Amino acid sequence: MNNNQITNNIIPGLQLIEPSCYEDMRGYYWTVYNSKENPVTFNHDKVSHSKKHVLRGIHGDFFTKKFISCIHGEVYCVVVDNRAHSATYLKWFWIQLSHHNKKCILLEPGLGLSYLVMSDEAAILYKLSYENNYIDHDAQFTLKWNDPNIGIHWPIESPILQVRDIY
Repeated sequence: MNNNQITNNIIPGLQLIEPSCYEDMRGYYWTVYNSKENPVTFNHDKVSHSKKHVLRGIHGDFFTKKFISCIHGEVYCVVVDNRAHSATYLKWFWIQLSHHNKKCILLEPGLGLSYLVMSDEAAILYKLSYENNYIDHDAQFTLKWNDPNIGIHWPIESPILQVRDIY
């Protein structure tokens, strides 16, 4: 079975993916990433685990490609274009990612990622592709989650935030 690449007309550089899945009475088995279908070389993987109503802020950098999947739970995932030269600068797109729908996204550098946990808890798998050393949080950009210039519609008004995402 092959992954289905879904085009998106909102933000160039954002690729939506519906992976193949085998399911039977025991449960399911799904392909998160297949390099033959999308030849990106990833340097390392990270997993983030959060509880309900945690909003992980809009973060990104201009060097890293990111492949994102929700391997447990459900999140309201938002992508914001932070490339000043882009025709879609500060435009945003949302998608529900969950272990039920198994949808994934691939982000080009310059796109910011944020998500709000909608289930009791959720785990996000990040696959990162970059040259040289990883650009950690000190060198990343952060956009305010409720910036009126972006105008994101969040499904709750008072998420749980870390200090970095409040100001």
